[in-house]
Amino acid sequence: MTIRLPTLVRTTTFKLALLHSILFTVFVLGLLVYLYASTVVYVRAEASDSLDAELTELSRAYSQGGLVRLNRSVRERQSVLGSRQFLYLLQDAQGQKIGGGLSTLPPGIPLDGRQKYLFDVDYRRPDGEIVSRPAEGRAVVLADGGIILVAYDVGEFQRIVPRITRVVWTAAPIGLLMSLIGGIVISRSAARRADTLAKTAEGVMAGDLSRRVPVIGSGDEFDRLGEQLNAMLGRIETLMESSRHVGDSIAHDLRSPLTRLRNRLETALAEPMSREMAEDTLGRTLGEVDNVLATFNAILRLSRLEAGQGGPMTRTNISGLAGQLAELFEPACEEAGIEFTANIARSLTVLGEKDLIAQAVSNLLDNAVKYTPEGGKISFKAARERDSKIILEVTDTGPGIPAEERKRVVKRFVRLEASRSEPGSGLGLALVEAVASVHNGQLRLEDGKKRNDGRGLRARLVLPKA
Repeated sequence: MTIRLPTLVRTTTFKLALLHSILFTVFVLGLLVYLYASTVVYVRAEASDSLDAELTELSRAYSQGGLVRLNRSVRERQSVLGSRQFLYLLQDAQGQKIGGGLSTLPPGIPLDGRQKYLFDVDYRRPDGEIVSRPAEGRAVVLADGGIILVAYDVGEFQRIVPRITRVVWTAAPIGLLMSLIGGIVISRSAARRADTLAKTAEGVMAGDLSRRVPVIGSGDEFDRLGEQLNAMLGRIETLMESSRHVGDSIAHDLRSPLTRLRNRLETALAEPMSREMAEDTLGRTLGEVDNVLATFNAILRLSRLEAGQGGPMTRTNISGLAGQLAELFEPACEEAGIEFTANIARSLTVLGEKDLIAQAVSNLLDNAVKYTPEGGKISFKAARERDSKIILEVTDTGPGIPAEERKRVVKRFVRLEASRSEPGSGLGLALVEAVASVHNGQLRLEDGKKRNDGRGLRARLVLPKA
């Protein structure tokens, strides 16, 4: 039979509170043990050491001058009251008192000088009343048969010990209680932060992708976890928002070519065609199919990039790549009646995937050729910025993109109304933005060269140098 613990006992916060209580209790007990040892044990040890030292000094006096010298030493010591008051008794071999403050030798006291003996001493108060106080002493038999007893008044000490003991036993439960309270306070704070994370996750699972974990700014592990979760939730919200519009955008942008394809095939089936007409129809049909396939290939490639599935990063010669692209697009510009200039710096290298960078720059150049009117200008530049970053810049004199639309046009299938008549899928700038993100770079869209009342566009792909 398995015993299932209550839910509270199984929580991490309860375990934290219990651990805190144990640690605090161990600390308090250790502190109390140290207090007891540094007072009671220390005082006892010091009293024993003092008795040993006193007997050693008196034995030395006896060895130097016999009973006479010992008696004088006892009188001298008895007349001086230090931090502790010693009691003395000196007897001769016949048991007669020679000196000291004690009147008689306590019965049963060991005479070997090693064992301590506790006995009562009578004191006379100033009012004449005689009181009894405890004392602890040691006695030694001298060489001539005499006895020297040294005792220490322990009455004050015995009054202090119970007080210290009471303090220890009183402080122990208070320390335990405080440890429990501290553990509960700490665990409740952690529980509230964890509960906030759980509620945020529940809200996101319920469909509210705008929910975020509160960050209080303390910089602790909960704040760092919250920042990472918020970044993840932001990324998920962006991807989900993009996914919501993908279907509508695909339907909108592919409806026209598919409709033209169906109408062309329907017309071809409706009436007899010559061989030349059939070849022309099939050729245009293949062109439409190629455009549709190109759109889907662009979607797949963009999805892989957004999922972080780019190819291996290698040291890429940007100067050579830019030169090849310039040679490729210059004839297309001449055919369209557009002036094309290229300014490519030498020895430009980045750490990246050559094919992706080539695809991104090709998209920028293709857009410039597509939207720049006849007689316009396109300039292509590859250079190194002051912060050592590499820029690939395409500037045209076309209609440009309004500043308020520049954040939107880098999303999937977004096409401005002015460009609906041009062929395309609305994925070109989205792919460039994804390539920049994969390479820890940036796509910047700015105003270009104004001409014929157009805004012009300057598209800058900024990449970190290798």
